[in-house]
Amino acid sequence: MAVEMGFSTIDYIIFIAYAVLILSLGLFVSRKKKGHERNAEDYFLAGKSLPWWAIGASLIAANISAEQMIGMSGSGMAIGLAIASYEWMAAITLIIVGKYFLPVFIEKGLYTIPQFIEKRYSTNLKTILAVFWIGLFIFVNLTSVLFLGGKAIDTILGNGDGSMIFPAIIALACFAAAYSIYGGLAAVAWTDVVQVTLLVIGGFITTIIALNHVTPDGGIFNGLSHVYETAGDKFHMILKKDNPEFMNLPGIAVLIGGMWVANLYYWGFNQYIIQRTLAAKSLKESQRGIIFAAFLKLLIPLFVVIPGIIAYVMFTEPAGTAMIDGVQDAFTKADGTLNYDKAYPWLISTFIPAGLKGLVVAALAAAIVSSLASMVNSTSTIFTMDIYKPYFENKRAKNKDVAIGRISGAFALLIAVFVAPALGNIEQAFQYIQEYTGLVSPGILAVFMLGLFYKKATNRGAIVGILASIPVALLLKIPALGLPWMDQMFYTFLITMTVIAMVSLSTNKQDDDPKGISLTNKMFHTGKVFNIAAYAILIILVVLYSVFW
Repeated sequence: MAVEMGFSTIDYIIFIAYAVLILSLGLFVSRKKKGHERNAEDYFLAGKSLPWWAIGASLIAANISAEQMIGMSGSGMAIGLAIASYEWMAAITLIIVGKYFLPVFIEKGLYTIPQFIEKRYSTNLKTILAVFWIGLFIFVNLTSVLFLGGKAIDTILGNGDGSMIFPAIIALACFAAAYSIYGGLAAVAWTDVVQVTLLVIGGFITTIIALNHVTPDGGIFNGLSHVYETAGDKFHMILKKDNPEFMNLPGIAVLIGGMWVANLYYWGFNQYIIQRTLAAKSLKESQRGIIFAAFLKLLIPLFVVIPGIIAYVMFTEPAGTAMIDGVQDAFTKADGTLNYDKAYPWLISTFIPAGLKGLVVAALAAAIVSSLASMVNSTSTIFTMDIYKPYFENKRAKNKDVAIGRISGAFALLIAVFVAPALGNIEQAFQYIQEYTGLVSPGILAVFMLGLFYKKATNRGAIVGILASIPVALLLKIPALGLPWMDQMFYTFLITMTVIAMVSLSTNKQDDDPKGISLTNKMFHTGKVFNIAAYAILIILVVLYSVFW
């Protein structure tokens, strides 16, 4: 039988207890120490004091938000396990970032990713990219997380008609602001440890209970067997050309093409992700945090993608499940199309019992709030360090970094709150966000990769390349070419690197650019723990892709 929908008294108590715990912890770690005035390093890099386990947990908490919990689960319903490539390929990406990118970033003493651009290329290019990233964080990342989070709460606590979306958006924004704007990265990172623990527990509870309800007889293993037998075509990691979702995940190109562009850009050069690794006690601690996050990425599809496949089975075979009434209506919009992004919220509101529902919704809120907090902190970091300090700081009124960080973070969140409802209904939010971020990420990734590993790359080459990447990306979207958007990203990346290299070689009369980075084998040396863990992750991934090919 289906569980009664809505929140009970015990659910409210559990949810309020979670909120009080997070706020209290955030404010506690943000308290001032006697005799010490908080500075930029304290606020933006947590005093460079984070241990590996806090870094790993914070990386995942920043990454997993409504975009994944809601959007990726919806794509799981539409596409199947193949969407898990974003998570499992990310585990390999994290190993690459830890071994080859972090040593350079930490050696340069960076606060922000744009600062690397300044050190390697020029201040002008840094400023251009800083403004771009601020716009991206506010109008894409913050707005999408707020909207999808509000949509989820509207489905779980309301009646799904959209009336609760805007109030929920305001509540989520206020919750994230309450500790992140005051406390900075320290408050964000330490609360993330609690948030990610809750996220994993709540996610597995949802998966287990949904499996228990997918057959009339119940039972987790019965449910898993039934789901696999009923939706076997949803358990392929590599889609064939005749699959209707091939254009979203174009077969083998997922392993050797555009997926690398998306992942390397996101995990290597995304401020709100990489910032917590820059706050580590040491490079070794940062690398261990990265590898811990990589292990956690292997688990995420179990409680994000699998629920979407379970929802698909219930939708296609409602008569064979314990939940018969309302399945079709739950996912069908007024125009007759399907709203896949309702999969995860629907499972929670329909099957999670009183008491556990409060915990699971708290886990969902944790995913949303932790990502919001990270994005707000990183937006304020870039604005303060890359825009305010070099251009607007009053030399007679220094040490205002923390105050400016708080004000800019609050403004960013306020703008996002009012823009978020304009996103409207989109069929697969996760895929939509990935595709349109993919217009700019190949060019930026090309600039960074050549900046790191090609000494001849010049500032002029980087500027021409990044400007050329946008029209190239748009041209590759011409319907006549019939290219999946992931292939478009890969070709844009290759073309942009070629442009940067050609312009650099034609304009640079020296063998190497004066700002080229000198790399040595010693710089990329990693410890035994990192190496063993990396090999273990690679073996697990080979097994997973072999089984679910």
